[in-house]
Amino acid sequence: MARPDKEAAVAEIADDFRTATATVLTDYRGLSVTSMKQLRRSLGSTTKYAVVKNTLTKIAAKEAGVDVPSELLVGPSALAFIKGDPFVAAKSLRDFAKENPLLVIKGGIFDGKAITAAEFFTIADLESREVLLAKLAGAMKGSLAKAARVFDALRIKMEAGAPGAPVAPVAEVVAEAAVEAAPVVDDAPAVDAVVEEAAPVVTEEVLTQVDATDATVEEKE
Repeated sequence: MARPDKEAAVAEIADDFRTATATVLTDYRGLSVTSMKQLRRSLGSTTKYAVVKNTLTKIAAKEAGVDVPSELLVGPSALAFIKGDPFVAAKSLRDFAKENPLLVIKGGIFDGKAITAAEFFTIADLESREVLLAKLAGAMKGSLAKAARVFDALRIKMEAGAPGAPVAPVAEVVAEAAVEAAPVVDDAPAVDAVVEEAAPVVTEEVLTQVDATDATVEEKE
């Protein structure tokens, strides 16, 4: 490769490293041209899959400030520069590798850190952030709806002049609602803060409403 061409190639690869949300290094030996085309189609337009010489990868990675372990630069390499959702692309690579054993996952760079092949497959088995947030939203919606029904029943009792309901059952309902949402959050540690912030707000509003209701009942008595 002529020097100008080499410099241009390094600059392009370095830019791919900088703009990628994740990069996966693979060994493609034995894959046919047709299989390579199928792989690129499965990855979609947000992932660039290209055969790159290890020497160029090493130089470009250094230029981009990315640390690629030397053990990943052994044998022929093809790099998947993921520009979209890394979880979606990882699943596509995983599924293709299962159907085509000749594609070997070496490892890669995820969130700026080097990962092994085993860690890659762990990531590929995780659900995307959007899916986890959707599940969390669904769980919270159901929990809040349940709490709303309890509040409505309490209001009706108060309007009918029934004795003030104790605070404990209401708090238990809120706690139960949080427990129902917990299984969804197990797979998304980063979303724990959302649940922890949401629960106290609901509880405070409940206690305020109950205190106000009790005061009204006492005045009537």
